Parts: sequence; structure tokens; C-alpha cells
Amino acid sequence: MKRALTGIGILVTRPREQSSELTSLLTEAGGNVFQMPVIEIIPGDPDVVLSEARELPQPDIVIFISRNAVRSGAAAVRQITSTSTMIAAIGSATRSALEDAGLEIHICPANKFDSEHLLEHADLQSVAGKNILIVRGTRGRELLADTLTRRGATVHYLATYQRKTAAVEQHLLDELSAKWRNGAIDVVIVMSDDSLRSLLKILPSDSHNLLRNSRLVTPSKRVIQTAAEALPGVETVLADGPLAENLIKAINQ
Repeated sequence: MKRALTGIGILVTRPREQSSELTSLLTEAGGNVFQMPVIEIIPGDPDVVLSEARELPQPDIVIFISRNAVRSGAAAVRQITSTSTMIAAIGSATRSALEDAGLEIHICPANKFDSEHLLEHADLQSVAGKNILIVRGTRGRELLADTLTRRGATVHYLATYQRKTAAVEQHLLDELSAKWRNGAIDVVIVMSDDSLRSLLKILPSDSHNLLRNSRLVTPSKRVIQTAAEALPGVETVLADGPLAENLIKAINQ
């Protein structure tokens, strides 16, 4: 099992600073790993984030929607919350980041990691009159805010980072395309809808067929939906979660 991925070429598109554990485990499992980060994460200025956080009403519930939100927002949240504030994580990876940051987690979906499952949690049902703070990037899905607002909560956002399509040098794209055409890449790991859209922007149009003829592994149903629209016929595999072991299991399937 340890070498279950021997001979499989795997393109990892995560930001380099967030992919070390994944690439290490893929390599240990025998995979031939190629890295091309397609998203750049730019943390907000800590002083600006804290200033904006202090302008908001004290939250009854704080929801972190990603590990990036924890990295860029935990310090500010710690200064504006009380002991009665409930902390929510959208999934296990975010929960781990919060634990590392020393924050106690009260709300987290069991074995899932998306807005839909978070909204099913018992503590997010009767929220009328509560102030809820969603810590995220400069943009994202509106499902959480829209649903919680309909349930009677007052919802605010705290944007703590931004995502942008990474700049990839042409010679690196040429090298990647050559390896792809020679059959060296079998699987592409894409973690988010933004990542897939950025990958499509970065790749030359004549390389989209290479992506279409590869297997796309993702923990996100939204990625699968976008892939079906943008790359008709592409084979997709839905991982059980965003952790490295989930992705390796999906590739091994």
C-alpha cells in the first residue's frame, strides 16, 4: 500500500507553501509529483484586518471557511471575541488549523467540509438575533451568509486574504506540456473551483485537451461541476475530504 502510486504522474496545483505534506506523502506512495501552483494566497495586513474586525459588532459565532482564513484571521478574531463566542470550522483541515492556533472549536461538520454540511449543524439552526462573523478571503460563496440571514442572524464578513491566479513562467509551462504530451502526467489534483479556473487560464488553449484526457481528483463537488462544463468528458474522482490521505485514497481508486 505504501508504494501504491508507483509510476503514476501527479500534477499538484496547490500553493507551494500549502502542499509540502501532500507532495511528501504522494512521493512516499511512489507517485511522480509535478508542482505548478495556480493560486497565490496574499495575506491581508494584520493591522488592517484587526482594525476592520474591531469595527464590527462582537460576534456570537465566528465561522472560518479555510485554513487560509485561520492563518490570516485568527489573531484578530482572538482580540474581538469573548469566552461565550462559538467558533466554527468548515471542515477538519480548518479545525486542525484552529487547534494549532489555540482556538477552541464548537461547531464543525462530521467528516464533511463544505457550507452545505456546516449549515446542517444543530448550533446553526436557531440563530435569530445573533451576530455571525464569516472569516474568509476577499470573495467566496454567499450560501452561508444568505442562509444564516434567512434564519434571522446578522452576518458580517472579515476578509483576511486574497487569492489571485499565479504567474507561471513560459519555460515552465513548456516543460510541463512536454512532459504531459509524453504521458508523464496521469492525475491532476485541484482543490477548489478557483484553482480549476486559474489552471484553465494558465494553460495554453492547446493544452486543455491534455487536462481533459487526464483524471481530475478533487475534494470539491463544485470543481466537478465546473469541470463538466469547461472540459466535457473529463474523468473526475471525488475525494472524501481535503486531507492528503483523502486525496491519495481517491487517486488509488
